[in-house]
Amino acid sequence: MQRVLVIGPCGAGKSTLAGALGARLKLPVFHMDQLNWNPGWIESSKDEITSKLHDIVATKRWLIDGTYGGTLGPRLDRADTVIYLDFPISLCVRRLLKRIWTYRGRSRPDMTEGCPERFDIAFLFYLIRWNSGPRIRTEARLKGHENKIIRLRNPDELQRWMDSLPAVA
Repeated sequence: MQRVLVIGPCGAGKSTLAGALGARLKLPVFHMDQLNWNPGWIESSKDEITSKLHDIVATKRWLIDGTYGGTLGPRLDRADTVIYLDFPISLCVRRLLKRIWTYRGRSRPDMTEGCPERFDIAFLFYLIRWNSGPRIRTEARLKGHENKIIRLRNPDELQRWMDSLPAVA
């Protein structure tokens, strides 16, 4: 695993996994939320994010967390491994609400400074509708990359998988 994507619904734990896995594999970690958001919740332009990602994926070693379907193609093409946290949406909703409460009014470690955590009803509904929209689009984008995907369906499965990884010197 030299070029790794961590994808899945909001609240699945992608950023948490990315930090742990990046440390374990000694890979530089990039968070799509940090690449996309500027202070004050100002979104990067498509050209800006495409340029940032182009520079990252051109390197030999990286771990990128975040689904961001519109930018998934170039990342998938270069990735050698895709960790898909395909967790139940009910779990993700609980985790998202916990994250909002825990970081309310301040930026998360995996988010751009100046983007304080906040409750966003539209974002919550996006997550609730994951299986009927974003999931379908994500699955379509994964076609042709099935041999790279490690699909984990719950936190216990994730923990067993992490425990099975060999130590990197």
